[in-house]
Amino acid sequence: MATQTRRERERAEREQLIVTTARELAEAEGWDAVTTRRLAAEIEYSQPVLYSHFKGKDAIMAAVVVQGCEEFAEELRAARMKAEGAQEVVVSVANAYAAFAERLPALYDAMFTHAVDLPFATPEAPAALKAAFGELVETVRPLAGEDELPVLTETFWSSLHGLVTLMRSGRLRREDHEVRLALLIRRFWS
Repeated sequence: MATQTRRERERAEREQLIVTTARELAEAEGWDAVTTRRLAAEIEYSQPVLYSHFKGKDAIMAAVVVQGCEEFAEELRAARMKAEGAQEVVVSVANAYAAFAERLPALYDAMFTHAVDLPFATPEAPAALKAAFGELVETVRPLAGEDELPVLTETFWSSLHGLVTLMRSGRLRREDHEVRLALLIRRFWS
C-alpha cells in the first residue's frame, strides 16, 4: 500500500510540475512557446511521460484553466468579502478582476480567450469554473432587482472582459482604466 501511495503522490507531483511549468512558460513567452517537446525539456522528463498525464497541449491548457479559475475565484471572493455595501463590492471585485488579468495575462487568456476543451456554462463544468462565475454572481446579486441574475452576471462579466481585453491590446488608453471602470459601475447600476 505504501508503494502505491508513494507512486500516486509522485504522479500528482509530476502532473503539478507540468501544469506549473506550462503556466510559467506561457507567462514568460506566450502560449505558442508551450509545446510538449519544450515542456518535456523544461521538466526533464520525456514526452511519453507528459502524454501519460495529458493527451497533449490542449489538455495541459485545460488543467491550467481549472487551476487558474480556482485562484481567480479566491481572489474575487477576497475582494468581495473585504468590501461593504453593494456598490463598493462591485468596485472591489471589478478592480480585482482587472488586476488578475494584468498580473497573469497568459493565464487570463487561457481562461477567457483561447479555446480549451472544457464545458463552460454547463452543469458539467468543473467546480473551479463554477466557483469563479459564482463569485461574479454573488457580486451582482444585491443589485439584480428584477433582472435575471445569470444574464446580468454574464453582462457584467463581458463588460469587464471587454474593458480589460481592449486595454491590454492597446485599443483603449491604459491611463483611463480606472475612470472606465467607475463609469461602467455607475452606469450599470444607476
